[in-house]
Amino acid sequence: MFALLYRIPISIAWSTPGAALLVAAGQSHANFAAAVGAFIVCGALIVLCGLWPALGRLMTSIPKPIASAMLAGILFPICLAPVTAMIDFPLLALPIILVWLIMLRLAPRWAVPAAMLVAAIVIAVSAGGDWVHTAQLAPQLSFVLPVFDPVVIVSLGLPLFIVTMAGQNVPGFVVMSTFGYATPPRPVLVGTGVASVGGALFGGHAINLAAITAAIMASPEADPDKSRRWIATLSAGFLYLLLGLGAGVATALVAASPPILIIAVAGLAVVGALITSITGALEDPPHRITAIATFLVTASGFTLIGIGSAFWGLLVGAVFMLWLGWGRRPKAETLPVSTGPSSAD
Repeated sequence: MFALLYRIPISIAWSTPGAALLVAAGQSHANFAAAVGAFIVCGALIVLCGLWPALGRLMTSIPKPIASAMLAGILFPICLAPVTAMIDFPLLALPIILVWLIMLRLAPRWAVPAAMLVAAIVIAVSAGGDWVHTAQLAPQLSFVLPVFDPVVIVSLGLPLFIVTMAGQNVPGFVVMSTFGYATPPRPVLVGTGVASVGGALFGGHAINLAAITAAIMASPEADPDKSRRWIATLSAGFLYLLLGLGAGVATALVAASPPILIIAVAGLAVVGALITSITGALEDPPHRITAIATFLVTASGFTLIGIGSAFWGLLVGAVFMLWLGWGRRPKAETLPVSTGPSSAD
C-alpha cells in the first residue's frame, strides 16, 4: 500500500527480532490470549511513536550497547538449539546442519532457505504420512480474544516493542535514506502499528518497516531507474499473499516435528543476527561491562515476579550504564543503525 501510495520502495515485514523474542519467551507464557494482549500493546506503542514524535526520538536514543546486548541475549539460547538438536535427534539434525554449512561456503545467500527445505523433507519423511491428514490446504483466520495481563505486557509486550523499534524500524529508515528515499515516519509507524494491532487479534505479532528486504527493493538490483523500484515492492507484496496460502500445510508440518528441530532451524537463521548484535554491543570499550551485564541477564532466561529476562536485562543495562557514568562523555552511542545481512527481516 505504501509503495503504491508514495511511489517509493517501502517494504513491510514481520519483526524478526520480535519472532526470536517470542521463541525465547514461549516456554514462560503459556496463556496465548495474554500474549495477544501484549501484542496489541506493542502495536499501540508503535502507533504512539508515530503520533508523538518525542516518544519516537526517545526510542531511537536507547544506547546501542544495551539494545544490541538485549537482542543478543534473546538470540543466544535460540542459536544453541542446533547443538541441542544434534544431541537429541542426530539423524534428523545432521542433514540440516550439513546442508547449511555447505551452502554457507558455496552460496551464503541460500544457506538458510536450503536448510529450511532439507528440514521440511526430513520432518515429512520421519513423520510418515500422518501429518498430511492434519494439513488444511485453505488457510484460516482464528480470532483470539485478548487478555491484558500487566505482567505479560511488561515481560513480553514492552521488550517486543523495543526490539522491533531497535532492530527493524530504525535500521529500515536508515536503509531507505541510504538509497536516497525520504520515508515519511508518521504514516509508516501509524500504519504498521495499526496493522500490528489488527493482526494481533488473529495471533500475529509486530509488523514493521523492513530493513533487509528494503535494501533489496531499494537497490539498483531491483531496477536501475530509481523511480521504478517501488514496483518490486508491490510485486513482493502480492507474492507474500501467494506464499500465505501454504500456511496450513506449513503449520501441520511444524506440528509433526520435534520442537527442538524447528528451533534449531530458527537458530541457524539468526546466527548472523547474533553476530551483528554481539559486535554492536561490544564495539565501544567503555560500555562493554554494561553490554555483558545486559546480555547475561537476558540470556539467562530467568523469570522474576512473572516478568521475563528480556525486561530485566534492559533494566540492569540501564542501571549499569547510569552507575558507570553514562552521560559524562561528550557523545553517547545510540541505537544500531547499521543493517547487516541478519539484523532484521
